[in-house]
Amino acid sequence: MHILLAASAFNSLTQRVHAELRDRGHSVAVELALPAVRLAEAVDRHRPDLVIAPMLKTPIPREVWSAHTCLIVHPGPVGDRGPSALDWAVTEEATRWGVTVLQACEEMDAGDVWATADCPLPAVGKSDAYRGEIADAALSAVLTAVDRFASGTYVPERQGSGRARPYLRQELRRIDWAKDSTRSVVRALRAADSRPGVLDELLGGQWFLHGGHPEDRLRGEPGELIATRAGAVCRATVDGAVWIPELRARRMPGEPGGPAPVKLPATLALGDRLPPLPEVPAPPCAGTAADAPRTWSDITYREQGGAGFLTFSFPGGAMSTAQCRRLLAAYREARTRPVSVLVLGGGRDFFSNGIHLGVIEAAADPAEESWANINAMDDLVEAVLTTTDRFVVAALGGNAAAGGAMLALAADEVWCRSGVVLNPHYRLMGLYGSEYWTYTLPRRTGTGVAERLTTDALPISAESARRLGLVDRTIDCAPQEFADETSRLAVRVADSPAILSRIAGKKARRDADESVRPLAAYREAELARMRETFFDPQAPYHALRRAFVRKEPADGTPPHLERTVPGRRTAPLPSRRPPVTGPAVQDRAPGPADC
Repeated sequence: MHILLAASAFNSLTQRVHAELRDRGHSVAVELALPAVRLAEAVDRHRPDLVIAPMLKTPIPREVWSAHTCLIVHPGPVGDRGPSALDWAVTEEATRWGVTVLQACEEMDAGDVWATADCPLPAVGKSDAYRGEIADAALSAVLTAVDRFASGTYVPERQGSGRARPYLRQELRRIDWAKDSTRSVVRALRAADSRPGVLDELLGGQWFLHGGHPEDRLRGEPGELIATRAGAVCRATVDGAVWIPELRARRMPGEPGGPAPVKLPATLALGDRLPPLPEVPAPPCAGTAADAPRTWSDITYREQGGAGFLTFSFPGGAMSTAQCRRLLAAYREARTRPVSVLVLGGGRDFFSNGIHLGVIEAAADPAEESWANINAMDDLVEAVLTTTDRFVVAALGGNAAAGGAMLALAADEVWCRSGVVLNPHYRLMGLYGSEYWTYTLPRRTGTGVAERLTTDALPISAESARRLGLVDRTIDCAPQEFADETSRLAVRVADSPAILSRIAGKKARRDADESVRPLAAYREAELARMRETFFDPQAPYHALRRAFVRKEPADGTPPHLERTVPGRRTAPLPSRRPPVTGPAVQDRAPGPADC
């Protein structure tokens, strides 16, 4: 079939639906539901067999849903209605949730049901759950609904009375630091972690707080900042404290128009407002043992058998210069440990999306910060590539894009959870790319496929990545199970009698490759292109970066996004357009109105 995806943004779920529908032979196109786009005209132009809305903030017009079957993906169980479904679920500490695929009609979320899927809802942030358990359930329900529609015989079920819940406004999210427990504060922060954040007052300013992690040991006057760690601030509650990794300044009412504030590491956002506070390092193996005190660290290391696990988790998958350097230091320390297998990653959310565009945008000199950030990323990737005395695995429990995808390819093997989406390209941010991709990508896929992946700039599923050679192993498990599955496999590899010969073989291949063309030559050629872009004020990169981090709305659906991409198993219908490129990456969970 030819399927049109109508979406408010090409976010992580829309990308996954796009990739997996193509895997199953459907041709797919996308239209962004923007003020400048008339969806009815777009549908007439595409002439789809089916319209699916994986993430849509606005209603589908009557003239569209009355003429075409339009399926809405609602991140809530049957009967749940309203724009803040997942926000309410996290706020109320639901342990199970679901996704409903329903037919568009006059009343929002009240249409006939084509498919449902339920899922656990672990105690994680909304965005993490959205990209994990919710995305898995949504994909299952979408595929079921598509098959039912294709059969031509399925009759969707009518909904009974539903529960319409209101938009979760800031006044309902408000934290009372003088009264609220750590549990209550963390719950509020998790329900708003990516968007919209929790509006609060801090050090004489108004900020949106993003992300929240409990802290058991540190104490202070409720509401006061008591410590910092790796760019995050620790704020006391009535019975403990919470770590807040990111802040975004509020644009005050009545302020003249200007660029929207950028979400930044908390200490960077506060700048000179931040009083002298102790930088409290995380305890060894923070948060990994069941009986360990609760705390937060974005980088942890542990060992099991003959395997070492260096896990990192940076908000949004972005890696600033400082984060790259800290991870490189941790990697070098891990290389001194007596293990034969070193696993990089293994967390349940983002692996990495490359350089930190937000920190770059907020820098006094974005060109210089871009240059520092890409060199820090290259230093990290080089360290992985030149590790020849042990076997390195990149374990992707969540999505990866751009330089983050190339970081994974530096490892000897790449293991992916089956729900992962990869975007191994740079050009939609106006960049040539670095991270040694001109060496690692072609050696895995061949020159032709590497060129297609970086030129087409389409998201690909984990299974497609495995078929293309980007991924060595896919692990079909729930997000919460990925770390344990990875540990089990890594220990088995470390115990394998063949591990020493595999390590010796990788060293021989690295030496042979170095004799043909040194790694330094790849880096020099890539960085020459990147430097030219970074320090050219007229380069598209600067406008694209600004629009991305400040969430500037597009004027319309980009041409490369609206064109039809054929499925991989069946040829597109004769009337369909030929394959072209895909859209830019916007991996974030929706805000309250994004359902």
